[in-house]
Amino acid sequence: MAAAGAAATDLEVARGKRAALFFAAVAIVLGLPLWWKTTETYRASLPYSQISGLNALQLRLMVPVTVVFTRESVPLDDQEKLPFTVVHEREIPLKYKMKIKCRFQKAYRRALDHEEEALSSGSVQEAEAMLDEPQEQAEGSLTVYVISEHSSLLPQDMMSYIGPKRTAVVRGIMHREAFNIIGRRIVQVAQAMSLTEDVLAAALADHLPEDKWSAEKRRPLKSSLGYEITFSLLNPDPKSHDVHWDIEGAVRRYVQPFLNALSAAGNFSVDSQILYYAMLGVNPRFDSASSSYYLDMHSLPHVINPVESRLGSSAASLYPVLNFLLYVPELAHSPLYIQDKDGAPVATNAFHSPRWGGIMVYNVDSKTYNASVLPVRVEVDMVRVMEVFLAQLRLLFGIAQPQVPPKCLLSGPTSEGLMTWELDRLLWARSVENLATATTTLTSLAQLLGKISNIVIKDDVASEVYKAVAAVQKSAEELASGHLASAFVASQEAVTSSELAFFDPSLLHLLYFPDDQKFAIYIPLFLPMAVPILLSLVKIFLETHKSWRKPEKTD
Repeated sequence: MAAAGAAATDLEVARGKRAALFFAAVAIVLGLPLWWKTTETYRASLPYSQISGLNALQLRLMVPVTVVFTRESVPLDDQEKLPFTVVHEREIPLKYKMKIKCRFQKAYRRALDHEEEALSSGSVQEAEAMLDEPQEQAEGSLTVYVISEHSSLLPQDMMSYIGPKRTAVVRGIMHREAFNIIGRRIVQVAQAMSLTEDVLAAALADHLPEDKWSAEKRRPLKSSLGYEITFSLLNPDPKSHDVHWDIEGAVRRYVQPFLNALSAAGNFSVDSQILYYAMLGVNPRFDSASSSYYLDMHSLPHVINPVESRLGSSAASLYPVLNFLLYVPELAHSPLYIQDKDGAPVATNAFHSPRWGGIMVYNVDSKTYNASVLPVRVEVDMVRVMEVFLAQLRLLFGIAQPQVPPKCLLSGPTSEGLMTWELDRLLWARSVENLATATTTLTSLAQLLGKISNIVIKDDVASEVYKAVAAVQKSAEELASGHLASAFVASQEAVTSSELAFFDPSLLHLLYFPDDQKFAIYIPLFLPMAVPILLSLVKIFLETHKSWRKPEKTD
């Protein structure tokens, strides 16, 4: 009877051991992997190596230049060597991690018959009209015509001419080093029409070290897919002034042609408004000598903030907003003038703020008050106003006057207010700026995701990262090939995709999920189950180890 009870006890002990081992095996083999898989942070793969390689990206900006030689522009021996191609390359000295090289590929050839006929005309304007071909030149390309040293096409004291389109004229020379001398002149003209150190420095102003040289370049707007332009009429004294302005007609005649010419750089929307009782917020000073009021240069920054609160245009805008304000001073502070740093009145009576817009003060003629009762009717001269606003608009987009070489004649402005090569120069700058922005964004995102392992990386985020990297590489290749239009489009895609990935809301879900919260969640779940299993395994181990060390009995 005792033997049977002992046998039953041993059987129950063996069964308990097997049950404990079974539960432990299920928990370790199935439970832990299943828990690990279902609770792990999903992180799609990213091209980290390609992103790190973008920091060492070398941009080669190739400008195709077709050089056309007329008869008697170079010695006859040199003309017999045509056609051939010469490449001039130099590195832009900027304090930036991305190396930028400018490459002018000059394709030399002889002039065709119709080109010879056009360049033998009486004036350069007639020659330009005759040289206009049905097919347009590609964006970023230039054509330079080399004329005779004694040609009357240009004034005798001028060595070169830059036209409104993608063409220029350079005087030739009868010299045994004619190609070298003319080549240097062509490079100077081509740089003025395309890429200069100042243009690229302004484009990369936000990415360059903080110093005085780069701070002066921070005036142009940052690159964007679109821009909103708001024209506002401020009438702080409607009891004295009944102001009328034909803003619709002015925008149609002056602003819209300029924006149409600039449409390749982004989308534009224009609106206008009239604000009554809108004050500048700065009390002007009275000048007894001239019986007028003035605002000095130091008080101008304090003018914008009080007015900006009344505009209300940038609060709900997805794109950068440019504000152009026409301010008619109240009767008590009329006339009102703006002074420069030397205390002299500004000729335009206007000023602009970088990346914000401009303000023009429009004084009412004092003779208007003599024969009229208040309020006097004021008709705004929109031609004078739009001349100022268009000049400010060019500066805010970084379209400044080029640094032309000595003895170079610059063509007058076109009806659109924008030369074709100025648009190309803007697209060069915007392409480089977009690539720098996309590269910085992708690098910051890769560093963030590499340091914080809790962040979820969804497939759509990874897809945008891959698109951005591919767009950066494509844009760099197109720039090196001289295809400016496609390079600019690819650079815009790179910025858009990189910012979509960087600002994706899913990246923030588990960003602030510390380890102590993990322990607070998992310990109540695993501790009640793990303690009995671990104690059983320890007991089994100790009993097994004790049975192995127990000596066997011998008869």
